[in-house]
Amino acid sequence: MAEKSVEFYFDFGSPASYLAYTQLPALCRETGAALVWKPMLLGGVFQATGNHSPATIPAKGAYTFTDFDRFAKRYGVPLKQNPYFPINTLTLMRGAAGLQLREPARFGAYVDAIFHAIWVDAQNLNDPATVAAALQAAGFDAPALLALTREPEVKDRLKAMTQEAIDRGVFGAPTFFAGGQMFWGQDRLDFVKEALL
Repeated sequence: MAEKSVEFYFDFGSPASYLAYTQLPALCRETGAALVWKPMLLGGVFQATGNHSPATIPAKGAYTFTDFDRFAKRYGVPLKQNPYFPINTLTLMRGAAGLQLREPARFGAYVDAIFHAIWVDAQNLNDPATVAAALQAAGFDAPALLALTREPEVKDRLKAMTQEAIDRGVFGAPTFFAGGQMFWGQDRLDFVKEALL
């Protein structure tokens, strides 16, 4: 791991992870830190920690997305409430873990495509055909990539990354580790930056 780094535990189904993703590259450039991507399955983290999505409480869920919209405007990035939320991200997160393992050079393009499909185009990535179409549109061989997500080594990698997150005290997404500290939530990026300076 780089001397100075930000470890980014994320799940594509988290709008807060999407917002953090839009800001982290610039933050890392400004601080000279390496961005270390840590795909995890948020559902597994919730199950292990007893946490729940804010969306499970109607008033909190509505407010939370209003707040996310405020951050998107502040950041100058697009964000659409996805009508198909929650998205079952198991296959999508396995895709991230698989590309890190087998084709790391394509990992960034994959992350861009999936975050964009869910939180900019508001596509139904619960639907396998829609997932395949989004991957093809981003220049991936969808059948090959989806086959990768079914490989035992890839499944095990995502399980291990999720367990690593749980073992380190992660209870939600996004979570960052920087400067020997843990930070939860995309609204804590100022603290992440301070920890790196």
